[in-house]
Amino acid sequence: MTQRTMFQGKLTREKDLFIPFIVAGDPHPDKTVQYALRLQEEGADVLELGVPYSDPLADGPVIQKAAKRALDAGMSLKKAVEMVPTLRKAGVSIPVVIFTYYNPVLQYGHDKFIEALEQNGVEGLLIPDLPLEESEDLNERTKQKNIELISLVAPTSEARIKRIAEQARGFLYCVSSLGVTGERKEIAPETLAFIEKVKEYSSVPVAVGFGISSYDQVELMKKHADGYIIGSKIVKMIEASVETEKNTDEKRGLEQFSEELRKLVKG
Repeated sequence: MTQRTMFQGKLTREKDLFIPFIVAGDPHPDKTVQYALRLQEEGADVLELGVPYSDPLADGPVIQKAAKRALDAGMSLKKAVEMVPTLRKAGVSIPVVIFTYYNPVLQYGHDKFIEALEQNGVEGLLIPDLPLEESEDLNERTKQKNIELISLVAPTSEARIKRIAEQARGFLYCVSSLGVTGERKEIAPETLAFIEKVKEYSSVPVAVGFGISSYDQVELMKKHADGYIIGSKIVKMIEASVETEKNTDEKRGLEQFSEELRKLVKG
């Protein structure tokens, strides 16, 4: 019998997965912990903890601004990974996936990086700019340490869908639209057909990301995919919450975040 990974052990279901993305350290590490707890309270199944990067390829303006705020506050790949035990201590029990571009990992060094993930109890890793063909070393190293290396599959990868889906671990991140992340008003019919095709080949839950920003889209994704990933919309809500805090107090800012989040995922 195959050993269950830490990720699988912490996942409580495999359908209707709510996977939020937040930027570690935006606007401050202490706030990241508070927002992570609120996300868990409102039903998050997995937390994508984004590492701020100065030259992001796939991030829209909302996440770029958040990354700048986090970098200005001193956040780094090392500090983001080391934040995971703090999240655990505060009560975050859902799987945490570190979302980082490859260059910081390369600078960190594969050995030291994987060791840091293991020591800090990270359950998953997602590197959006690391293609399948170049992921073999990290794939093997993460497998040895019981950490899921999450794959992305995009509509441009028609010929590669089967190959990517069949070796996917944890969950499969299905990119719903080409280009950078950000809120989109609708989801094209060809995207829905693409999701169905990915599900045919995948043995892990298929979650859709890039541009989900409304309750209607969440409901649509529940019908067609196993989960939905929300990034830009949540990061924007954090930004608004911080503004409210400045004008009122911290309690009101956090309450506003929870209210907006509830409307987004529960209607």
